[in-house]
Amino acid sequence: MRVALFATCVNDALFPATAVATVRLLERLGVDVDFPPEQSCCGQPQYNTGYRRACEPLVRRTARAFAGYDHVVTPSGSCVAMVRDNYPRIGAKAATEGRGTGLADAALGLAPRVYELTEFLTDVLGVEDVGAYFPHTVTYHPSCHGLRVLGLGDRPLRLLRAVKGLELRELPGADECCGFGGTFAVKNAAVSAAMAEDKLANALGTGAQVLCGADNSCLMHLGGTLRRRGEALRPLHLAEILASTEDDPWRAA
Repeated sequence: MRVALFATCVNDALFPATAVATVRLLERLGVDVDFPPEQSCCGQPQYNTGYRRACEPLVRRTARAFAGYDHVVTPSGSCVAMVRDNYPRIGAKAATEGRGTGLADAALGLAPRVYELTEFLTDVLGVEDVGAYFPHTVTYHPSCHGLRVLGLGDRPLRLLRAVKGLELRELPGADECCGFGGTFAVKNAAVSAAMAEDKLANALGTGAQVLCGADNSCLMHLGGTLRRRGEALRPLHLAEILASTEDDPWRAA
């Protein structure tokens, strides 16, 4: 099976280890992974701040970059939500405003082929035990996009429970937002910071060594607060846990 990796701009710029881990994991499971170089930002920052028309060239570019692939996989629930939930809206709006149906066709052609990593593993590959090894205590924070827009449910938890050596500890208030919310953290910094403190109080209360998530934007937000406070709790993307094996274990940088 050949898929395209949608790395996302956040991972490309700040967390390349997550994209590398995604490729290692998928290849270990027998998947051939391509990286279409034309891919760029999906347009989520523009869309979230009200610049819908500015997203249109990015919808076209993204659809063109991933044309011809049966599956597009990304370790980012928020970017999947942007493509699956908002691209069709952007295309439909362009059509109603008289700019033709090309954008709508491109959006509708791409949206159903894009999968968040845990969806792809459980729903397409049909696996939960990916052969991972991670001898650490972990608590899992579900991002709002994964939880509410994509409906990931317990997919990430099922994958984590199957990891050899991993002890999963329940996160109180797991369904509460961490406070990042993209531009929300910029426009409402004080509220955002308070929400992060609440989330981290719950995470630290578990006594876990690792705070796991499936969106590096959330982990970046929470990780910054942890570093400023000097806490030992380590934020880490789920892909890096699942890519870790006994022969090639994860090592803290």
